[in-house]
Amino acid sequence: MKKIIFIAFLSISVVSSSIAQSKIDEKKSFIPKRVAKQVESMVDKDEGRLVKIFKDIHSHPETGFTEVRTAKIVADQLKSLGFKVKTGIGKTGVVAILKNGNGPVLMYRADMDALATQETTGLPYANNKKIINRDGLEVPAAHLCGHDAHVTWLLGMAKVMTKLKSKWSGTLVLVIQPAEELIEGATAMFNDGLYTTHKVPKPDYLIAMHTGPFTTGTMVSGDGVLEAGTEQLDVTFHGRSSHGSMPQLSIDAGLMAAYAVVQYQAIVSRVLDPRDTGVVTVGAINAGVENNTIPGEAVLKLNFRFFKEEVRKQLFKGVKAISDGIARTYGVAEDKLPTIVRKGYSSPLVNDTALTDRVAANIINSGLIKPKSMIRDFRPITGSEDAHMLVHGIKDVKISYLLVGVASPKLTAKAKKEGKEFPFWNHEPNFQVDLDAIPLGAKIASMIVLDILIK
Repeated sequence: MKKIIFIAFLSISVVSSSIAQSKIDEKKSFIPKRVAKQVESMVDKDEGRLVKIFKDIHSHPETGFTEVRTAKIVADQLKSLGFKVKTGIGKTGVVAILKNGNGPVLMYRADMDALATQETTGLPYANNKKIINRDGLEVPAAHLCGHDAHVTWLLGMAKVMTKLKSKWSGTLVLVIQPAEELIEGATAMFNDGLYTTHKVPKPDYLIAMHTGPFTTGTMVSGDGVLEAGTEQLDVTFHGRSSHGSMPQLSIDAGLMAAYAVVQYQAIVSRVLDPRDTGVVTVGAINAGVENNTIPGEAVLKLNFRFFKEEVRKQLFKGVKAISDGIARTYGVAEDKLPTIVRKGYSSPLVNDTALTDRVAANIINSGLIKPKSMIRDFRPITGSEDAHMLVHGIKDVKISYLLVGVASPKLTAKAKKEGKEFPFWNHEPNFQVDLDAIPLGAKIASMIVLDILIK
């Protein structure tokens, strides 16, 4: 999730806990107070273990589709709790299933991949070593989007649910997903036969939580369309290399790529209807090695954001037309026109209104989040997520995706004094999870899951 995800937070309004009961699922009551207290007590006693796991995962970040160590930690923990565990789904994905009588099937997803970025927090458990990514390249790596916290929250909730089996009925499916940052992991698990080959029960509900750069104790629970769709693609320009002193002998792939970077933006400003949202980002430009050699090939790594499939089609059509046009202008043969590889894709994320209302009201009722800190009015944002691709095309699955604040009050106060809205954004090298948010997230996850499955 990119930092633009949270820009909309600046204009959010707060709504109290008086959510219309008629909009809440079938149930009319929430988790009994005594059971809620049990959940809090269990997580408080488990806090030391959870913080230790979090620090360990944080210290050993693994990027998309290389999360072997993290997957093993999760699988071992969940097996010890009595879950039926399946590994290697979508390469490194893990699924754990706990059947506990008749009732709905609830799927809870946590992503586990890190970013190829160097951390600058100076924390004693920060990673300072480079890793090998899926392309075989040595890169820095760090958990700067909170996926280490997501995994830890899931493990804390899993333990609570095994201890409170007498209180709930149904099937709990835990998905520990790879490669969310690539927007490929959920689809990879789905395409690997998640529900066929691996026989994972199809869910009635899908819950996922994500860290946000706002203060610990704050939560976003928005209805309806929450996040944009996205697509990742690589555009490769094929030219002809030559000595830097003899440009007339070349077809400069670097120059073609440079023109393309600028011209792509005209798709948004001059092709799309101004009332439609569209974003074209060029996140990487790879061309050449030597100072005095004109590159014969250049690769642009693109990202789209959209709320309508028609806009996605327009963006792709525009990128192809511009790329081909530039190549023809510089004499590239028809059989050497730019090649486009379409990679990760996710449709817009839409929260189920009744379920999300239920979640918000339940968490406020539990006392974990104060009414003034539960953000309900949240405008759709151009950040993206792929959790819902786990159930893409499956009818009647109710989805609720929540954002949980993880910035320590101390860092938030310091940022305010400096005139900043937040102390950091997700993906920034100084992003860090408040350790107090570890048990809090585990409690929230437990309360949400238990509320849906409670007898």
